[in-house]
Amino acid sequence: MPDSNYDAIVIGGGHHGTIMACYLAKAGMKTAVFEKHPNFGGGAISEEAPAPGFRQNSCAHFTRFYSHPSYKEFNLRDEGLRYIFPDENEGMIYYDNTSFIGYSAYRVVDPETGRQEYADDNVKKTYEQILRFSKRDAEMYLVYLDKYTRYWKPAFHRHRFTAPTPWGTPDPLEELVTNPDSGLEPVHQFMTVQQLAYDFFESAELRTLFMRAVPTSGGCFADDVLGLQGLVHCIALVLSFEPASIAVGGTQAITDALVSAGKKMGTHYFPGQEVDRVMVEGGEAKGVILGDGSPVKARLVVSDLGVPQTVFRMLRDHKFDDKTAHRVRNIHYDRAQILWGNVAMHELPKYTAEADNPGVGNQPRLYWGPKDPDYYASKYQHEIFMLGFPQQLFVLTAPDSIWDRTRAPGDKHTVLIEDFSAPSRFFSAREWTRIRDDFVDQALQQWQKLAPNMTRDNVIATRIYTPYDVEVSHPDMLQGGWAEGSMFASQLTRFRPTPEFSGYRTPVKNMYICSSNLHSAGGIGRGSSYNCYKTLAKDLGLRAPEGPA
Repeated sequence: MPDSNYDAIVIGGGHHGTIMACYLAKAGMKTAVFEKHPNFGGGAISEEAPAPGFRQNSCAHFTRFYSHPSYKEFNLRDEGLRYIFPDENEGMIYYDNTSFIGYSAYRVVDPETGRQEYADDNVKKTYEQILRFSKRDAEMYLVYLDKYTRYWKPAFHRHRFTAPTPWGTPDPLEELVTNPDSGLEPVHQFMTVQQLAYDFFESAELRTLFMRAVPTSGGCFADDVLGLQGLVHCIALVLSFEPASIAVGGTQAITDALVSAGKKMGTHYFPGQEVDRVMVEGGEAKGVILGDGSPVKARLVVSDLGVPQTVFRMLRDHKFDDKTAHRVRNIHYDRAQILWGNVAMHELPKYTAEADNPGVGNQPRLYWGPKDPDYYASKYQHEIFMLGFPQQLFVLTAPDSIWDRTRAPGDKHTVLIEDFSAPSRFFSAREWTRIRDDFVDQALQQWQKLAPNMTRDNVIATRIYTPYDVEVSHPDMLQGGWAEGSMFASQLTRFRPTPEFSGYRTPVKNMYICSSNLHSAGGIGRGSSYNCYKTLAKDLGLRAPEGPA
């Protein structure tokens, strides 16, 4: 039973809610977290699947939470959150059995802290990989890495963990476009994904990989304007500037560590307790009404829900002006839909491409698809929206069980697969079941062409989620998109998800929003809750958090 009164209430126990609770508790506030589901974590969850003894991330998979300020501040490694750092990062096998392997330019040398050092040997190996198909791209790889090291990386880190600046005040990434040596130009702010791919790369190999990697990290298609945030993030991944990282035990380990830390600081957690609405008196939040009608008072309320749920459900007793409400109703959600899940198997794929490029296939992020940037730019999204998935698959695979043996029993393995799909409303529940089954069949057929041992006999079980499944289980992921609002330029930073809500405050006094629906957008370990806490701490005179590493 919750107490009748708290200093602070967090609505929703997603990963940003569990981060926020730790900061509030450390500030000395008696804090309660209410979550309608029986488990905490939101997108940071894992389950036993797709067969007994296997472990699968149900939503978020690729995380670098060791770089989040809360990892150090709350000693999350001591709470059980540990990472493994493979030496390679991204790769791609093309349908003609040529391939590319990217080696991490920055290698983690201290797994306890995540401290990195420049890895000259890996840089040389990635350079040689690119040189196999393009001398220009190989030389530009070194140029981009230099720009990344000197300018992009520090600016990106500040950008992620800083609240959006007002219009007219450049944010840390926008500052770079005025520096002629930074490698980022004003025009890059307005280019589409396809334009960026063709501007930064010459080869079909890297143009294809860049355009396909963008939706994995930001949900955008070829004709979307990516913005500087997405550009820097995706370039760093495609060229393996940053190390890959695998959370031991799955993404759930992040949630478990945060909740453990919060409990030690006195946070009260209430799973299976839904909040019905926020109590508002005189334009000020005074607590919440639970689903059973019970009132719980608080002088501060923070929502880990998206802006639509916060405005139209939690704050339904507050009168919003017409423009504000109209814009919230029109937030764009038709991006970042995926067909996603795991394939449990007896043995790992044995790729034919390895004869030409030894080691390919053992990358934490391995894509495969046609070497055809024009098809991707012109037909990929069209076929997805018409049919549910593309007729030429661009599948991402992640064989985490190579490194983390908690994911599969004995000598078995489990591999994540992903390709992009359509908004959930495009098809009925029955049609989504058919689309899922057809996708698995076609993916396995293509997989076997690239790795002959990937027959049905090698497959133990599969569990694939559709956008329909995602929206049912995660109501803030409208239309089944993991990004919680499309992550193209007009819905990022000071515009995310609308200009009126981009600063984490609401029109209701002492009511804030910390979810991924705001900057710095979708993904585990980004800055929404950290930036929200800094904002409310300044407003209320609470202790400031420790700064980013």
